[in-house]
Amino acid sequence: MINKIFTIGLILSSILIAQNNEKPWIKAERENFVKMRELSKMMYPGDSKIDITYYGLDLAITTSPNYLTGNVTIGVKSDTTSLNTCFLDLRNFLTVDSILLNGSSAAFSHSNNKIDITLDHTYSMGEPFTLIVYYHGVPGGSGFGGFYFSTHNGTPIISTLSESYSGPYWWPQKDTPADKADSSDVWITVADNLIPVSNGTLESIVNNGNGTHTYYWKERYAIAAYLISLAITNYTQYNTYYNYSPTDSMIITHFIYPENFNYVKPYADLTAGMIEVYSNRYGQYPFLQERYGHAEFNWGGAMEHQTCTSMGFWGSGVVSHELAHQWYGDMITCKDWHHIWLNEGFATYSEAVYIEAKDGKAAYDNQIANEMSHARNANGTIWVQDITDENQIFNGNRSYSKGACVLHMLRGIVGDSTFFHIMRAYSDDPDLKYGVATTEDFQAVAESVYGQDLNYFFQEWIYGEKYPQYTIGWNKTLVGGDIYQINLNIYQVVRPNPSYFTMPVQIRFNTSLGDTTITLFNNAQTQNFQFQIVGNPQSIVFDPGNWILKDLQGVTEVKDLNIPLQYSLSQNYPNPFNPSTTIEYSIPKSGNVTLKIFNVLGKEVATLVNGQNEAGKHIVNFDATDLNSGVYFYKIEAGSFVDTKKMILLK
Repeated sequence: MINKIFTIGLILSSILIAQNNEKPWIKAERENFVKMRELSKMMYPGDSKIDITYYGLDLAITTSPNYLTGNVTIGVKSDTTSLNTCFLDLRNFLTVDSILLNGSSAAFSHSNNKIDITLDHTYSMGEPFTLIVYYHGVPGGSGFGGFYFSTHNGTPIISTLSESYSGPYWWPQKDTPADKADSSDVWITVADNLIPVSNGTLESIVNNGNGTHTYYWKERYAIAAYLISLAITNYTQYNTYYNYSPTDSMIITHFIYPENFNYVKPYADLTAGMIEVYSNRYGQYPFLQERYGHAEFNWGGAMEHQTCTSMGFWGSGVVSHELAHQWYGDMITCKDWHHIWLNEGFATYSEAVYIEAKDGKAAYDNQIANEMSHARNANGTIWVQDITDENQIFNGNRSYSKGACVLHMLRGIVGDSTFFHIMRAYSDDPDLKYGVATTEDFQAVAESVYGQDLNYFFQEWIYGEKYPQYTIGWNKTLVGGDIYQINLNIYQVVRPNPSYFTMPVQIRFNTSLGDTTITLFNNAQTQNFQFQIVGNPQSIVFDPGNWILKDLQGVTEVKDLNIPLQYSLSQNYPNPFNPSTTIEYSIPKSGNVTLKIFNVLGKEVATLVNGQNEAGKHIVNFDATDLNSGVYFYKIEAGSFVDTKKMILLK
């Protein structure tokens, strides 16, 4: 989905950390990752005791007045050992007339936006039953999505957008992406001057003889409830074709406002080529036996409804983005909204994949640089912590741009061939294809194809925050002939989560004999490397391919790498403490330094350092025997560098 409101080696080592030797902040980060994964297992919208197998929507819709009358058939299986009741999600402003359970009337109540249904007996695990819900009313919207009556050029336009919680604003369902129906049917009865569009293939059109007609659309592939859609107006239908073999093709149906046809046609004509690009890289288009297409609607964005994207605006970027969702979002759907980057990050990255195929690597690099500029503004983890807020779920900087950068960085680590092998293996995984996935599912596929552990990568980029800030220092020594010894230091600014990023990094040396690029595995906040190269190095370039989302604060040739490259103040350890703790700080050049302790009222309680310090790392012990338990702050001033951190004394 795109919403215009949001618009947007030479040296390798494994990262094996023995837990009994972990630094306190590393242990805390690891425990935080585990805690967030556990949170995703908590209760989620939709009745967890039932498994949906089928949806059949039979809807009659009028515009004078705006109204919906319908019935929805739902195939259900018990997903627990003893099921006496179940519930469906439907907003209270819609009226439920009756419910049939296996053809007989069922007792129900409708309140708090749920339909609670009493079953006719106790159902055992896997035992099936069928519900038919008869209802009517004026469906509405949530402000983000829902069901909308509007006009374009004087003609009614009726459309839906159910992601992420808006499906129950217009039809009864189990509202969760985790439970896909095996198939769906949609019958739409409207005035015969309007064309109703939904998912899958058009099976029949029936003229009812009363000024209305009924279109029957059938989706034979598994589908999440939020991907079932309606788009209804006086469309001009324009067909193109994706030729997936010399003798076979798939229809692409574009339903366009008549007044927009000349403007839209060039973008529609790009679609078949885009399908070919993605099919070559991700595996064949996943709904090949049905179709793909577009239907214009009246929302300020676009939505990847299965087999037929709803389009609120046009451009090659949005067309390629929504098409990519057919693989990542529709065929494989995020299991819950915490993992929305598996939908939106993948589709955003796919925009760059299409650009690369069409215009070359330089254009791809430019697109990635643009996504990185947005990703640097992302706050919080890519794993969405607050899924009650749709603005958090669909945060453009985080779920879209930073999610895309994760795939770009993964490609940088594993290489082009392996990366696209990963994407194809993910698409074709029998446990995920036409199903649902979490980050851990994608990680497992990536590790299986790559043959190496990638846990460090996914933990820090999906469950961590921000990005690394690097400072590089280096020097050279002539060994003999054209051989030079290189000493290189990589320093990262301390971050809260993780404290530093573990990544393979590339360094390009511009030498008298040409360029040499090496790969180093950086897995420490401050790390020194020594190696030899051929040719006199004149300069170096850190991460020349721009494979890492980062901030590069400087690359400097220095005489003494033992001298820090940056001012820094570390978190005290241990923390909390009783009664003493250690504080470390570093200064890159000599100068006057003050280090003071303050209580929560801002009163100075101790001065630990006040005077001239030589350049280097300094360690100071603070004994708080005479102080009371509580929160304290320590503040350093060194030249223009000022930093303050919090510590806790617990007696």
